Amino acid sequence: MKSNIYKEKNEQVQGILSELDVDSWLIWVRETSQLRDPALDLILDGDLVWQSALIYTKEGSRIAIVGNFDADGLREKKLFDRIEPYTKSIKELLIDEIREINPSKIALNYSKNDVAADGLTVGMYRSLKELLQDTDFEQRFMSAEDIVGRLRGRKTKTELDLIKKAVQITEKIYSIIRAEVRPGQTELEIYQRFHDLMRDSDVGPAWAPDHCPAVDAGPNKEFGHAGPTENKTKEGHLLHFDFGVKYFGYCSDIQRMFFFGKEKDVPDQINSAFNTVRDAIQLAADKIEPGMKGYEVDSIARDYVLDHGYEEYQHALGHQVGQHAHDGGVLLGPLWERYGDIPKGEVEVGNVFTLELYVTTEDYGQVSLEEDIVITKKGCEFLSTPQRQLICIDE
Repeated sequence: MKSNIYKEKNEQVQGILSELDVDSWLIWVRETSQLRDPALDLILDGDLVWQSALIYTKEGSRIAIVGNFDADGLREKKLFDRIEPYTKSIKELLIDEIREINPSKIALNYSKNDVAADGLTVGMYRSLKELLQDTDFEQRFMSAEDIVGRLRGRKTKTELDLIKKAVQITEKIYSIIRAEVRPGQTELEIYQRFHDLMRDSDVGPAWAPDHCPAVDAGPNKEFGHAGPTENKTKEGHLLHFDFGVKYFGYCSDIQRMFFFGKEKDVPDQINSAFNTVRDAIQLAADKIEPGMKGYEVDSIARDYVLDHGYEEYQHALGHQVGQHAHDGGVLLGPLWERYGDIPKGEVEVGNVFTLELYVTTEDYGQVSLEEDIVITKKGCEFLSTPQRQLICIDE
């Protein structure tokens, strides 16, 4: 399955370079078992030890210049047209290869905006400059941010199938939890049950295990990236989860809201908040389409929340999901300084996003939901089954 993904992703590169009119993309790495460029996980299984140059061209060539001990293993993967091994120095082979290609643009994996496209370390950048100091190649360097973002964001069929499976497993675990949670349980007890169910399903957490899932009981626990506590669930209180799994390297990310009590006993504050969050997410899903800017999608839901009298949520409406729960690339977020330029990117077919937001009630804490969607030619499809009403635990 993994080999299919690497083949599919390698085949996507030429089209992306042509779209962006970039002659060449150079992935420059070493000792990747210790410090791995995030882009490497899209195109190559395994590690490289010595200084290595993986070169892709707009014409479709794929060339790997690697240490001689890495060459045979790389040949077996059959991902590159040509593999050039070296022993003492990569310099001559690298310069000759770039001169043969003669690119006007050389894209490197650095980015001010997208951590998933910022794999080139300062040390490796300086070493590359030193190797090429007798050439004018440095003047042709540019960021590969757009290349990596499109390659990571455009999910292949195999990738999408794995994400769908991760979503299915997540929802199955939620259904078991729904049947088991009761007032009087601690967040830690419920958290441990999630981990038992992940183990039984042969999956891992989609993010750091200390707060996957997030378990937030009652009005005094603000949602975020903190782990569970001895705080207990209580009758008449809310219970919030933020949870996802990783299945064969691909993730889900879904939030759900529970209430301890009968449906008729849900306070108006909670009903109003829940309906606002649910409807804002649905409105964004109805409006999103390829070609929209990320911030345009975010503003649909953000304006809806503000129009209903709530303070705006303090994060983006949606991030991409893939090999990571936060997978880089275009963000469905506001034009805040902290997000840089990534909300200005365009939504594309094959992108998988979360749609998530919260509002805060006066007496019962926060209400938050999160769904997973995939962008289609006509709009989007939900990968998760949207939560349409509070899950009431009244036994």
